[in-house]
Amino acid sequence: MAELSPRTDTSTDGDTEDKALGFHSGQSHGLVVSDASDKSRDQKTLRRLAQNREAARKSRLRKKAYVQQLESSRMKLTQLEQELQRARQQGIFISSSGEQSQSMSGNGALAFDVEYGRWLEEHNRRINELKGAVSNHAGDGELRIIVDGVVGHYEDIFRIKGDAAKADVFHVLSGMWKTPAERCFLWLGGFRSSELLKLLITQLEPLTEQQLLAIGNLQQSSQQAEDALSQGMEALQQSLAETIAGSLATSNPSSGANVANYMGQMAMAMGKLGTLEGFIRQADNLRQQTLQQMHRILTTRQSARALIAINDYSSRLRALSSLWLARPRE
Repeated sequence: MAELSPRTDTSTDGDTEDKALGFHSGQSHGLVVSDASDKSRDQKTLRRLAQNREAARKSRLRKKAYVQQLESSRMKLTQLEQELQRARQQGIFISSSGEQSQSMSGNGALAFDVEYGRWLEEHNRRINELKGAVSNHAGDGELRIIVDGVVGHYEDIFRIKGDAAKADVFHVLSGMWKTPAERCFLWLGGFRSSELLKLLITQLEPLTEQQLLAIGNLQQSSQQAEDALSQGMEALQQSLAETIAGSLATSNPSSGANVANYMGQMAMAMGKLGTLEGFIRQADNLRQQTLQQMHRILTTRQSARALIAINDYSSRLRALSSLWLARPRE
């Protein structure tokens, strides 16, 4: 019987040690990979949490700024109402630009300025709501409700202006309730519809050919109506100037006949001035119809962009007025 050789078993102590070392090494490598993966997940979680905290912080800041803006607007309106109340007692008119002048009708102009201030504050609130809806890609149904609300709110200012024109047509016509830069572009107490449409065409691209044609026709008809009203105003001014010039000869009457002639001519001039209210009403009707027609031509989202563009244009004119009034003077 042959003796077993001590080398018959091919596994050696060295091999065993190597396997054990390899096992531990593989296990160690697996642990390293697992640790790296955990660290990567932890880092992603930390970044996501940091991003959420930053977004929440920005949201809080925006909300705080919005609340502060509302509070500032409320305080300014309260201050304006107090100033107007004091001015009403003193018979002084204070315009929206801070200028003061004597007013014969007094209460009518002051009441209109207060109403316009309230209307403007509500208008800004509605526009901010509209901007938020557009930015957040609100649905067409929700957006249409907000757009219709803004268009309807414009109708309120036309009604308010009509009532104010009955009390003091010169106040509405002069635009003293507007800022200086806005008054520079004023036409019969408001904006020119044709000029507004020119502005919007560049802001609403792309438009379909049908929309471009409809807006072009609306602009042309608005321009024709504006020209007719402007010619009517020029004719009224010419007629009024001739009537006043005719009364100069009897400005110092020395006989009863001259007195009667003078009073008759002044009564005629007063009658002609009464037609100014009609011009203001027709101009506002044109502006209102233009907004309504524009709303029908455009899609809901295009109408939203148009209303925002109109507001931004007016806001920049008001900002320009503030910069102009605050400019350094030698």
